[in-house]
Amino acid sequence: MAAFTVESPNVRYTDSHIESKYRYQTTRVTQGANGTRKVVPVETAIDFQTELGVPRLGCMLVGWGGNNGSTVTAAILANKLGLTWHTKDGLQESNYFGSVTQASTVLLGSGPDGDVYIPLKDLLPMVHPNDIVLDGWDISAMNLADAMERAKVLDYDLQRQLRPHMEHLKPRPSIYVPDFIAANQESRADNLIKGTKMEQVDQIRRDIRDFKTKNNLDKVIVLWTANTERFSDVLTGLNDTAATLLSAIEKNACEVSPSTLFAVASILEGSAYINGSPQNTFVPGVLELAEQHGVFIGGDDFKSGQTKIKSVLVDFLVNAGIKPVSIVSYNHLGNNDGKNLSAPKQFRSKEISKSNVVDDMVESNDILFSDGKKPDHCVVIKYVPYVGDSKRAMDEYTSEIMMGGHNTIVVHNTCEDSLLASPLILDLIILTEVCQRIRFKVGEDTEYQTFHSVLSILSYLCKAPWLHLSSTHCSDRNPA
Repeated sequence: MAAFTVESPNVRYTDSHIESKYRYQTTRVTQGANGTRKVVPVETAIDFQTELGVPRLGCMLVGWGGNNGSTVTAAILANKLGLTWHTKDGLQESNYFGSVTQASTVLLGSGPDGDVYIPLKDLLPMVHPNDIVLDGWDISAMNLADAMERAKVLDYDLQRQLRPHMEHLKPRPSIYVPDFIAANQESRADNLIKGTKMEQVDQIRRDIRDFKTKNNLDKVIVLWTANTERFSDVLTGLNDTAATLLSAIEKNACEVSPSTLFAVASILEGSAYINGSPQNTFVPGVLELAEQHGVFIGGDDFKSGQTKIKSVLVDFLVNAGIKPVSIVSYNHLGNNDGKNLSAPKQFRSKEISKSNVVDDMVESNDILFSDGKKPDHCVVIKYVPYVGDSKRAMDEYTSEIMMGGHNTIVVHNTCEDSLLASPLILDLIILTEVCQRIRFKVGEDTEYQTFHSVLSILSYLCKAPWLHLSSTHCSDRNPA
């Protein structure tokens, strides 16, 4: 951590904590019977207490042997070992570009020589990615070195150097329910947890405990980076409460998805759970269970390429007084994610998360969207094996401008999918852990509390974010 201290009556350092006082200012708006709005400034005193000690952290990835899992593992090892490699463009060095925590800066203040910027990771004590211990599950038994080769993401010279460090890494058996993912995934499913759903939950819990004990870890965070599932039905008596969900698992109900089983197991073990895919893992019963156990959950769906641009661009257009009326997004890719998404039910999960990203921006402007009608929004994803992990994304934004005019913006984006997603995985893990060390009390409260179980601060990194209370999903006002 960079050496700096804050000299202020509102900040106090102890051997174990940073304690700070903050005054949150906002306005409360009410509307009278005659339609006149009354605006009242509101100020709330908040005391924060941040634990200084950085724990020994482990992360278990569901889908460890996939493109994202093998790539993030390789990236951590390459950075830890300080590897360099040659490509046709010359010598390459390991880095964490694309990570908000590791490769972005914040304005600390102004000094004699102008503005002073520091890395975001130096604002508070944070776990370094090199120190994260990885493990995980996968329906494929392939070791991580072979998985890296199969993914075809990293350059050969780098793969060659990493192979001795990765070929001994093998995913633990995972949960496979054919009804929830595409039929074309069956050929990979050779590493499975057998038994009933409750037996599968119990095995996942044992795996988490085993990983934590063997590696002498203080904390474990579980993150889903496996295949997109179809949506689960949300039904009264099945998954609408924590009690009904646990009962449904006991009864081996077929509509409880593998991702929900992983979430339940993680929560029961006190491990935060992050959903990096678009399916509705967090049914109401999971939310209630997380609240009951005081465990953080976050998601859904990594926002890495095309959708990140969309959330920024539509926010810009609406704030500029320009009315988007048609958004057409086309993708083609050839990795296993694309193969799984070629099935209609799994594509529908992704289509929903990609489409809903603009909703908050539309609802914020009743001048442009006085009739409440949203822009026409079409999302297309095609599987083209040859292009592999190098996803092509093309977007057309048509907007109405002054006096009946129209404006059309076309964007072409080539995204190396896993190299964009892997830094997000690291950020999600690191920020979740930081939040576990922050407590606060509001106003005259005497007891500190933690953040709500739905960790809204992660929403900046997700396509379909789970938010608490009044958080919004757009770039300038995003909670993160």
